[in-house]
Amino acid sequence: MNFDLSPEQREMVATVRAVAQERIKPRAMQYLDGTFPWENLKDLAEIGVTGMAVPEEYGGMDLPVLDTVLVVEEVAKVCYTTAMSLMPQLGVQTRILSQYAPEHIKRRIFEGVVEGKFVLSVCMTEPHAGTDLANIRTNAEIKGDRVILKGTKTLISKVDEAELFVVFTRVNKIPGREGIGCVLLERGTPGIVRTGRYHTMGGEYLYEVTFEDVEVPLENLVIKENGLKKLMSAFNTQRCLNPSISLGLAEGAFEEAVKYARDRTAFGRPIGEFQGMRWKLAEMYRDIEVGRSMLYRAAASANPYPNPQLAAVAKMYCNEMALRVTSEAIQVHGGYGFTDEFPVSRFYRGARYGTLGGGTTETLKELVGKKIMSDFPHDGFLGMGLF
Repeated sequence: MNFDLSPEQREMVATVRAVAQERIKPRAMQYLDGTFPWENLKDLAEIGVTGMAVPEEYGGMDLPVLDTVLVVEEVAKVCYTTAMSLMPQLGVQTRILSQYAPEHIKRRIFEGVVEGKFVLSVCMTEPHAGTDLANIRTNAEIKGDRVILKGTKTLISKVDEAELFVVFTRVNKIPGREGIGCVLLERGTPGIVRTGRYHTMGGEYLYEVTFEDVEVPLENLVIKENGLKKLMSAFNTQRCLNPSISLGLAEGAFEEAVKYARDRTAFGRPIGEFQGMRWKLAEMYRDIEVGRSMLYRAAASANPYPNPQLAAVAKMYCNEMALRVTSEAIQVHGGYGFTDEFPVSRFYRGARYGTLGGGTTETLKELVGKKIMSDFPHDGFLGMGLF
């Protein structure tokens, strides 16, 4: 086994780190009011980040999931909002488009994604169906060569900015998991109405959007049946990108905590010289390194999507680890950590999202638990523990 990054990966990480530290970090505070970080997205596009998951024939690089995880981690170290703005371009939306979308939509949308001009939105959650996606009510009715979409989605990101919406919907009211499909809606299509906006503690906005008899060509119904299974396969990529943000936030908070422990003095010496503080930092470092190993292993399993169990376990651990580490970083800072003048409070607010998005911790525990009961070998762990 080789646990080292390749020279190409190390060079890529160094390049992204330089942009993140020099350009994105100084602007991080200005996006807490919900302003979308277009400037940062374009800076990242200049070094190829926004095209990392786009197929090469459309101007992208089609890089492995692990590479995208490494990049998002570096961005999250300095700005949660900017890291979240990368998720659609590197995650499930782009991968669904590249596999299922009509050629003319790929040509138009991917060019803008690579250039950092377009962002994408995936619409799944509904007021009555969050985790329970098999019972979504939004419906796409096929009428000849047209599709009529009607329903409401909530807690959706990028609604005001998205150039294209990847909407998971029921098709012709067919019940259950078998009736789930996917419709693509381009910005400006009549009938797409923003009906709510919620400012989050992390800084970005989430929205409610209603589709009022939105009519599109039949070719925009890119997944007609068994869409939930196809969605969840692609969604395992999202379950690596989400914890990569958690990992980056934890690392950013840890770096600030170490800096503060070296600079802040009490009773005539740096607080980092006190055993209690050193032990706190040691535990934070331990948790970060465990999370990194779990996440990188899950991301490296992608072929083309990550192993579901590895992705679920990495997400559970990194999400909860980030909450612990960012909270402890605030504690290291004392009262200053509770203020917006120090970035650790911003890292903590961003970390709170992890356990909620991309499958809640409770949902993933149930998924992994069922897998254990059905497939765990009677003779115990084998090799790397996969089953």
